[in-house]
Amino acid sequence: MRKILSTTIAPSGHWVGDGFPVRSLFSHMSGDNENTPFLMLDYGGPYEFGPASKPRGVDVHPHKGFETVTIVYEGEVEHGDSTGRGGVIRKGDVQWMTAGSGILHKEFHSHDFTAKGGTFEMVQLWVNLPAKHKSADPGYQGITDAQIPAIDLAEGAGRVRVIAGQYDGVKGPTNTFTPLDVWDLRLNAGKTVTLDPVEGYNVIVVALSGDVTVNAEAQLSGPATARLSREGGKVEIAAASDAKLLILAGEPIDEPVAAYGPFVMNTEGEIRKAIEEFNSGRFGQL
Repeated sequence: MRKILSTTIAPSGHWVGDGFPVRSLFSHMSGDNENTPFLMLDYGGPYEFGPASKPRGVDVHPHKGFETVTIVYEGEVEHGDSTGRGGVIRKGDVQWMTAGSGILHKEFHSHDFTAKGGTFEMVQLWVNLPAKHKSADPGYQGITDAQIPAIDLAEGAGRVRVIAGQYDGVKGPTNTFTPLDVWDLRLNAGKTVTLDPVEGYNVIVVALSGDVTVNAEAQLSGPATARLSREGGKVEIAAASDAKLLILAGEPIDEPVAAYGPFVMNTEGEIRKAIEEFNSGRFGQL
């Protein structure tokens, strides 16, 4: 089995805009690139919002050099960007946005969710782009719950939704620039699952809720993470309670990472250029 390299527990939370109470389970802003190709993961909620007259969220802001992945568990997020694309991301849906050469976007609670209120829970994951694709055209993949294949695990252990990559020969709907897997895993109390990520991939087990043990060694009480070695074979997850997890596995992008807020490039010079491009209006209008 793969070696446990490190574990983290969720720090205290902070607000992104007025609509997203999040805890950062890992982040490239700490100065390392150990989770490559994944940069950052913010877990938002669960949080109870009352009805409101004005949508809460984050107004227009830029991104460049990577992709954002929004997974909605409860509530609704409404998105719009400078390519003219957008829409409502509902329970079970995923939005995979490529910032690439530069994009402006905004994220708010949907008008329906704003009016009714309720439980809000989501994840936003940042995925790096290799240098050769950092100038890719901005793009948007709106993926509905119905488009994501779900696989029942043996012996009633739970279920896996294949958001990206493949699981047991079943492919997810997402197009990615580098090989990676994103699995939405629900594991029932008292059950165990053995996963077989690709050798050479970085693997991160993200426990959003519930209590699990990874490889009979690392005990996670969600929200928490375990980072595993690139080699060593399988990953065993045993659930002491019903658990909600994300499994992230991907081919490493072993390139320098230079980051400044919403920009992720390879050098400080490229960061300065990205700021100049944004300030001169080259990311379009929204």
